[in-house]
Amino acid sequence: MNAIVALCHFCELHGPRTLFCTEVLHAPLPQGAGTGDSPGQGEQAEEEEGGIQMSSRIHAHSPAEGASAESSSPGPKKSDMCEGCRSLAAGHPGYISHDTETAIKYVSHQHPNHPQLFSIVRQACVRSLSCEVCPGREGPIFFGDEQHGFVFSHTFFIKDSLARGFQRWYSIIAIMMDRIYLINSWPFLLGKIRGIIDELQGKALKVFEAEQFGCPQRAQRMSTAFTPFLHQRNGNAARSLTSLTRDDNLWACLHTSFACRDNSEAEEEEKAPVLPEGAEGRQLAKCPTDSSLLADCGNWQPRKLSVFKSLRHMRQVLGAPSFRMLAWHVLMGNQVIWKSRDADLVQSAFDVLRTMLPVGCVRIIPYSSQYEEAYRCNFLGLSPHVQIPSHVLASEFAVVVEVHTATRSSLHPVGCEGDQSLSKYEFVVTSGSPVAADRVGPTILNKMEAALTNQNLSVDVVDQCLICLKEEWMNKVKVLFKFTKVDSRPKEDTQKLLSILGASEEDNVKLLKFWMTGLSKTYKSHLMSTVRSPTASEPRN
Repeated sequence: MNAIVALCHFCELHGPRTLFCTEVLHAPLPQGAGTGDSPGQGEQAEEEEGGIQMSSRIHAHSPAEGASAESSSPGPKKSDMCEGCRSLAAGHPGYISHDTETAIKYVSHQHPNHPQLFSIVRQACVRSLSCEVCPGREGPIFFGDEQHGFVFSHTFFIKDSLARGFQRWYSIIAIMMDRIYLINSWPFLLGKIRGIIDELQGKALKVFEAEQFGCPQRAQRMSTAFTPFLHQRNGNAARSLTSLTRDDNLWACLHTSFACRDNSEAEEEEKAPVLPEGAEGRQLAKCPTDSSLLADCGNWQPRKLSVFKSLRHMRQVLGAPSFRMLAWHVLMGNQVIWKSRDADLVQSAFDVLRTMLPVGCVRIIPYSSQYEEAYRCNFLGLSPHVQIPSHVLASEFAVVVEVHTATRSSLHPVGCEGDQSLSKYEFVVTSGSPVAADRVGPTILNKMEAALTNQNLSVDVVDQCLICLKEEWMNKVKVLFKFTKVDSRPKEDTQKLLSILGASEEDNVKLLKFWMTGLSKTYKSHLMSTVRSPTASEPRN
């Protein structure tokens, strides 16, 4: 979900302040960003931050540069911040989580590092805690515009025995540039954010009751009714949220909750795991939204490197004919079955193959002890002893990759990257309906193979080519969906449209129909519920 989620606070001394925000980064961090070895690379890369295209990266996102970036941060100066206005300590690297399934990173810190994003979040923060408030000053509200983005805001109070009125005012906001998507996400956002608020209020209430039991503030204030109120608080005019909840891991918990919320909305049906990425300083360990663990950097163990590195690597290992057969079945939506004793090998194969498809078209069962039907998954990993039904083996809608132990180490071409880890394997790709060598195949497969065989293109460039190809064909899918499902055009008109889109061949039509299943429910419901204007229903010439 392309949104920035932020926690805001109304400080009695400094007014509305942003305490903590989580951004969604759709491109991988530049090389060297985590180590600071190449500071120039971070500024040259273009990324989409929070759903807004930015022309430069502020390398304050790098945990290693958290302290040095403070001077250039667009946030308020130290002199303008009190304990209640500050979340992370000076030099704190922030938190980064990586969704391995979608290659999306969730970065949390006190303020967005890009000046434009900081301005957008700052304005939304001020409005959410001043003029854009629902009756009762506690509850959800929607506001915004095309220029500064659209905002879902939920204001709430936190108990504080030392505050005026025994409570402080906070808000959680979600900012997006897509108004329709944000409105359609209202029920989801309300439920998730309400759960976070209830937990914060519950923790603060326990602290409040304990403090009131030890030293009742109401009676003390009544006895000093004529003393100016600001002088009664003995320097406690501003208390941090961690102090109010007595939760030292509060910000790590919020990062997990915000990241899981974004991830859940993006997946729509189920939450993909949000895993930690190595960084200097502190790291966030995988945990549920109601708790969080912080692990020292020295205790973190890097994940085992994948056996398959890229599509080009897989093509070199399997051979061009076998890879083309496998890729054809993947793009057509047929069931892809891998049988191997090595579950890590199967998982790495699926991680590589899934990059060929839109996220919504991927259904994976990584490793199973029994065969699963095609309607449940299009990627299935099996142990070698599992029997596959005969009708599946003979079907033209399935492909099986069997991994055997090789009898010699010279089975793979010399020069394959990582062939040391694959030299012990032999791969046999079979299907009930092998793809003929002279078959044209879908256009996207031919272009993909052209990019993979071009040795002048690096792996990163090939990945970007694949992303562009998927975007191109997903746009065709959206046009076809609206044309056939929403407008209900006749078959003759559909054939004309397919010719215009350059997708009239049989394989291209099958691909478009399969990829149409990957469209999100939100997008489909938005198109189907669109109220047509009177002129839209008139016959077209």
